[in-house]
Amino acid sequence: MARTRRYDVAASGRWWDEADGRWLPAGEVHAWEQGRNETVCGLSLHRSRLSRFAGVTWTDVLPESGGAADAVRRVCPRCAAAAGRRGADSRPAWRRVDPCP
Repeated sequence: MARTRRYDVAASGRWWDEADGRWLPAGEVHAWEQGRNETVCGLSLHRSRLSRFAGVTWTDVLPESGGAADAVRRVCPRCAAAAGRRGADSRPAWRRVDPCP
């Protein structure tokens, strides 16, 4: 069985959530995998001055999720295409069942 990837968030800004008592992403958000120095779309974290949010998952920052998306202004379209815009209630991704030889 294929391993599912877990994407965390890198963002251009941050804001303090008093209710949760932690920093949350703001501004433009990108998908990021832990252990990598770049986003899924290929931006360098350091050169782009993006902050990492290891405790915030990618699905939490999507506007339709309502999770940590309060201050998110823009979701990177390239990261959204690679990481997906699916939540927990969506159907599984399309998969070819019987490929041609």
